[in-house]
Amino acid sequence: MTDLLRGIVGMSDWRVWAMFGVGLALIWLAVKKEYEPNLLLPMGFGCLLANIPFSSAVGGGFLDVLFKGGITTELFPILIFIGIGAMIDFGPLLQDPEMLFFGAAAQFGIFFTIILALLVGRIPGVTGIPGLKEAAAIGIIGAADGPTSIYVAARFAPALLAPITVAAYSYMSLVPIIQPPIIRMLTTREERMIHMENPEHEVSKTVKVIFPIAVTLIAGIIAPMSVALIGSLMFGNLLRESGVTERLSKTAQNELSSLVTILLGITIGSSMGGKQFLNPTTLLIIGMGLIAFVFDTAGGVLFAKLINLFRKRKINPMIGACGISAFPMSARVIQKMAQQEDGSNFIIMHAVGANVAGQIASIIAGGLILALVR
Repeated sequence: MTDLLRGIVGMSDWRVWAMFGVGLALIWLAVKKEYEPNLLLPMGFGCLLANIPFSSAVGGGFLDVLFKGGITTELFPILIFIGIGAMIDFGPLLQDPEMLFFGAAAQFGIFFTIILALLVGRIPGVTGIPGLKEAAAIGIIGAADGPTSIYVAARFAPALLAPITVAAYSYMSLVPIIQPPIIRMLTTREERMIHMENPEHEVSKTVKVIFPIAVTLIAGIIAPMSVALIGSLMFGNLLRESGVTERLSKTAQNELSSLVTILLGITIGSSMGGKQFLNPTTLLIIGMGLIAFVFDTAGGVLFAKLINLFRKRKINPMIGACGISAFPMSARVIQKMAQQEDGSNFIIMHAVGANVAGQIASIIAGGLILALVR
């Protein structure tokens, strides 16, 4: 049979058309709605390439080479973190270190979803979540951190990598839609109008240089499995803050991040084959990913409300929702909500502090899961 006839016959499989629809939907979201376009557009196109019958891009083609070299070896997530670290200014967090607690509290959704996935996996007929490793890979969607989700899923559940990645990045892009109703449900208007004083002291260059080194050492000792992730993030930040590697810092922020994002997106898309992607487990993962995001947001807000019971100077509880790792989108959402309630309320510095704390906390949470789950 010629390649032409084989391709036409292969198009008779409904799953091919369904995955074409998925790929085009991702491209539409990227182009029309501008939801995480830098990743969803390559991912959608990779999905198209992978589902063309007898495609030369997969089955030993260049996309398989990229998958083995960048995902299986965990290289792409590590390189992405170097770029992210070079973009992040930890100054707001260093000015108000208590924001670290909100980063920790907002990881609640990870562990809640792991337990939920374990329970769901024991329901008769559910075959895609056979054990703790698969449940942990699904729960890490709650980190609201795409590279961490990819890193953990590649180790624990390679077969679930595509739906986990799609869920993680899709919900990250939907933070402006997911978080506001949850926050409004858990807070009063008076709480959302609370003003917070911005710290007046400046963070010295010495502190900014010491910080990434100290975090790497402390986090590495507490959770050695997190060293690859936290180390690459902090290395990127050290390039930024050292003041002597400006060219390297800009390269990490721009060329390196852009190149790896392109390769990461199209490679993840190539793993979205119809046979592997179109099954009930995918729907379960997408549903549980949403639950993880909801409980992350709720955990941060409720923790802030708890802290307020013991404080004279109250914290705006919306800050707690910024403890997820969707940086800087979550901080922008919270500032916008604060402005809607009171146009003179500026809590962006505190929001950013909690948001970058969530970046650190999500990586440590992923490292702890990698260390504890066997």
